[in-house]
Amino acid sequence: MKQALVDDTEDVSLDFGNEEELAFRKAKIRHPLATFFHLFFRVSAIVTYVGCDWFSRSFVGCFVTVLLLLSFDFWSVKNVTGRLMVGLRWWNQVDEDGKSHWIFEARKVSPNNITATEAEARIFWLGLIICPIIWIVFFFSTLFSLKLKWLALVIAGISLQAANLYGYILCKMGGESDISKAAASFLSQTVFQTACPRDFEKPGLEGLEIHKC
Repeated sequence: MKQALVDDTEDVSLDFGNEEELAFRKAKIRHPLATFFHLFFRVSAIVTYVGCDWFSRSFVGCFVTVLLLLSFDFWSVKNVTGRLMVGLRWWNQVDEDGKSHWIFEARKVSPNNITATEAEARIFWLGLIICPIIWIVFFFSTLFSLKLKWLALVIAGISLQAANLYGYILCKMGGESDISKAAASFLSQTVFQTACPRDFEKPGLEGLEIHKC
């Protein structure tokens, strides 16, 4: 009887580590400065563009200001915030033969190295997806209102922010060549991740470099 009691209690284990890790991922933002600048430049560019006619009458000044904010946003998202907030990074390089290669990296997931919290990941992807949609709305409003002098700036905004979105979707989906399949897979994964966050804690890449011509 005593032996049976010992056997019954041997398999009992309480793992508080996973619960603490899950609570940490849900509740905290590990990189507040990166999270702030991930949204600051792109939101500032949108606000400045919308309020140009109210704040200043100088078309050149507004044009240059918005373009600088978009450029700062492109560089910071591509090189800093993606690496810190979701553990992803991408870039494009040309080899000696003149061929263009896409290179994708993702930080390896380990118990002692949590790549990002869920709050950071949500902020990163929402900011990355929503802002290009806003610039597309600006494109049609500029076109229909015949404010063609702003068209070049709006196209620049779409191009810079869509480039980051394109690169990070490919990076998230492991460098899949078909962007339509990658986007559909990414959107479906995002929907299921919202419903069942525990099943999607690890990124699609784990420290791999993928080259694509």
